[in-house]
Amino acid sequence: MSQTRRAFLYNSARLLLAGTAFNSGLLSPLYANNSRPDTTGRPPIRAIAFDAFPIFDPRPVFGLAGRLFPDKGRAFSTLWRTRIFEYTWLRASAGQYQDFWACIEDAMLYTAQELQVNLSPDKHRQLMQAFLAIKAFPDVQPALAAFKKAGIKLAFLSNMTESMLSAGIKNSNLGGYFDHILSTDKAKTFKPDPKAYNLAPEAFGLDKEEIAFVAFASWDAAGAKWFGFPTIWVNRLHFGEEVLKVQPDAVGFDMGVLRRFVL
Repeated sequence: MSQTRRAFLYNSARLLLAGTAFNSGLLSPLYANNSRPDTTGRPPIRAIAFDAFPIFDPRPVFGLAGRLFPDKGRAFSTLWRTRIFEYTWLRASAGQYQDFWACIEDAMLYTAQELQVNLSPDKHRQLMQAFLAIKAFPDVQPALAAFKKAGIKLAFLSNMTESMLSAGIKNSNLGGYFDHILSTDKAKTFKPDPKAYNLAPEAFGLDKEEIAFVAFASWDAAGAKWFGFPTIWVNRLHFGEEVLKVQPDAVGFDMGVLRRFVL
């Protein structure tokens, strides 16, 4: 299991890794948050497509698991999050699609069974509803306002369902910023399937080279780069990089790296 997947799962991962990954050499100088990416020789960026989690903070969801299962909270969070994405990839590759909400629930039921924890109906409800209570990171709204002022179109391009994304927008008072809410549910598949990434060029009516994709996870950055997007990895939790022989165009720890790339 990669560092990317391990790190996200631990609710305390940011406390263990933040401020240490760069100094330990885990991240190269490209990952310095104040670095300016090379943007020469490429078409101008006319639109931005975001994964959900550069925008919305997922840590409270898995923090709740830690509170509900104090003896096995970390193990529960780890296995649950891993199974969510394993189920999306399995279903996409097998042509047995169910939406992200269903994958979350199935992964949660598997995790409770595997760890032999008491997943009462109330705990089940709380964990699922936590995904509808997500809110944006503090630096998101100023960045979105700057992009809109510059005339750049914005969209989500996420595995999350449209209702999940809409809930996060409402919780975060981000109404009016996004021109499109693109759930991969529209394509009946999940990232990194190219059909999922292709939703953005179709929606914007632009070439993929004109659309910056903003990833939260290294595997998503790799998938977007393979597809052909200019790709920015907003590595908020200081993940390690997947070893896939492809790198994003820019990496930073907050929206600053995206603003420098686009504006």
